[in-house]
Amino acid sequence: MAKFVCSAPAKINLFLHVIGRRSDGYHLLQTVFRFLDFSDQMEFILRDDARIKLNTSIIGLSAKENLCVQAAQLLQKESGTSLGVEIYLEKFIPMGGGLGGGSSDAATTLLVLNHLWNLNWSKEKLMELGLILGADVPFFIFGESAFAEGIGEKLKPIKLKPSWYLILKPPVHVPTEEIFASKELTRNTIPVKIPPFSIELGHNDLESVVCLSYSEVARHLDWLRQLDSTKMVGMTGSGACVFAEFETESAAQIALASIPIDMSGFIAQGLDYHPIRELFGRDD
Repeated sequence: MAKFVCSAPAKINLFLHVIGRRSDGYHLLQTVFRFLDFSDQMEFILRDDARIKLNTSIIGLSAKENLCVQAAQLLQKESGTSLGVEIYLEKFIPMGGGLGGGSSDAATTLLVLNHLWNLNWSKEKLMELGLILGADVPFFIFGESAFAEGIGEKLKPIKLKPSWYLILKPPVHVPTEEIFASKELTRNTIPVKIPPFSIELGHNDLESVVCLSYSEVARHLDWLRQLDSTKMVGMTGSGACVFAEFETESAAQIALASIPIDMSGFIAQGLDYHPIRELFGRDD
């Protein structure tokens, strides 16, 4: 029985600028994506009967709504394969936190099934398919730290210094659509070039909008900003998770040990590459 066990990593946005809006309503962005060594766990078992089956403990989300199932169905349809898969998904990445868990699970599904189904699709072809599922999915297939433009699909590799992150999880769920639709959102940040733009000078245009409606996000950011040892503090994606960057694991652990009793969080190291990079499709 062919099977594959792997991790689907979280991501953070080190900054996120909204620089305009397309005629179809999608926002034009500039951001830097980075992987974290904090992941969902996935197992894929090959089926020869074309069935796609999901096993997960997620409550309140049907299989049809799950991006893993949608990714498998889309790849199955576009490739014309008669094979199927049984997927086991164990969630650790907070849902609705801006850490890209659903997109990562979908991208991992495409990458693994490209391997298990012997499709031999290129990375670029998988990225194009992934964009149908969500704007963050191509990054997870791209497979390395990236400066992103467009709606997030135009990606260039970027070198980042080794860092550790304290991630805090405010007890709220922030709907991405609500934030991007807000009248308070500015959409005219001046575009930057990397290099020579310094990432530390960036910001998240969505952060002020989220903080207006979700005071818990603002409170968690305020607490992080009072830390002396952090190099950068911000919100990832459209929230709700927020982060502080540190040069060493020990500095991050000291900060984690001092968080208030009514806050929760975890430490993660920044990764330069996706943990299953060896499965990525060939380059065109």
